[in-house]
Amino acid sequence: MSTVENLEKLITEEVTELPPTTSYLFAPLDKRAFGVALGVAAALTVAGLTIVDLLLPRPWGGLALLNQYFAGYTISWLGAVIGGAWSFGVAFCAGWLLAFVRNLTLALSLFMIRSRAELDEASDFLDHI
Repeated sequence: MSTVENLEKLITEEVTELPPTTSYLFAPLDKRAFGVALGVAAALTVAGLTIVDLLLPRPWGGLALLNQYFAGYTISWLGAVIGGAWSFGVAFCAGWLLAFVRNLTLALSLFMIRSRAELDEASDFLDHI
C-alpha cells in the first residue's frame, strides 16, 4: 500500500479508539509534586541569584527589593537561605494551587463532555418506545 492509500484509509475510517499515549494528556497532576518542583526551582533561583550578587565585584543590589515581600531577606549569605526558604514556600503554594485548578478544570470539562455524549446517545430513547 502506498502512503496515499494509507492516508485515504485513515481519513475514511471512523476512529473509535484513541492511541494509548493520549491518556497522559488527561492524567491529573500530582499537586504536591508540582508544588515541590516549582518550590525547588524558585528557591534555587533566588538563592543562586543572591549568591551571584554577593560574589560580583560590583554588586547589583536590585534583589534588595525582595525584602519587601520576604521578611528577613537581605543580600547576604543568611539572606540567601531566608530568600530560598520564602521563595520555596510561595512557589510551593502557587504550584499546588495551579495543579489543583488544572485538575479541577480538566475534571469538569471531561464531565461535561461525557454528559453531553450520554444525552446525545439517549436523546431518541422515547422515539423507540
